[in-house]
Amino acid sequence: MLLVGMLDSPYVRRAAITGTLLGLTFEHRSVSVFRHMDTFRAINPLIKAPSFVCEDGTVITDSILIVQHMEDVAGRTLRPADAAERRRDLGLLGIGIVAADKAVGVEYERKRPEAQRYAPWLDRVVDQLRTAFDLLDEAAREKRLAAGPQLRQSDIAAAVAWSFGRFVIPDLAEEARWPALARHTAECEALDVFKLWPIDRE
Repeated sequence: MLLVGMLDSPYVRRAAITGTLLGLTFEHRSVSVFRHMDTFRAINPLIKAPSFVCEDGTVITDSILIVQHMEDVAGRTLRPADAAERRRDLGLLGIGIVAADKAVGVEYERKRPEAQRYAPWLDRVVDQLRTAFDLLDEAAREKRLAAGPQLRQSDIAAAVAWSFGRFVIPDLAEEARWPALARHTAECEALDVFKLWPIDRE
């Protein structure tokens, strides 16, 4: 099994951390969708990170589906067994994914030449990002997010999204504004499984 994509992607990183926590053995190949387009296209013509190549050669695209497949292979899940807790985990997981999505959106919009940026759209995405961070900070403050001993998908997604925000748009991921989320992330980043899959642009 092969996970393809750079570890500066919050989606690649979440999949890698999840696969390791599930006890799966897989190869990781750090391929950029920008600098290594031909190499990526040969693996997945969609040039989409992350991509996951199964043992039978099937290629799965999108981190949510990759995590679902990893759980199928492992025969277990990181989600809680209790139905109510599972719903809460899904709710927080969705917020973590939105936070990552909006941080990516801000980063890409800022890469445009200034004359080509659409300020109302950027303002909207920044507002969505801040709202997601507000909700995750509240969850961390209320201990609905935790760094262990049993990490859930929501715990991972929140930490990965915050670390990504600090990495690419630190001016919009201020620790003083979201201290509980910052503490949750620091506790996660101190874990061996997070250290195994650090943010990396190489």
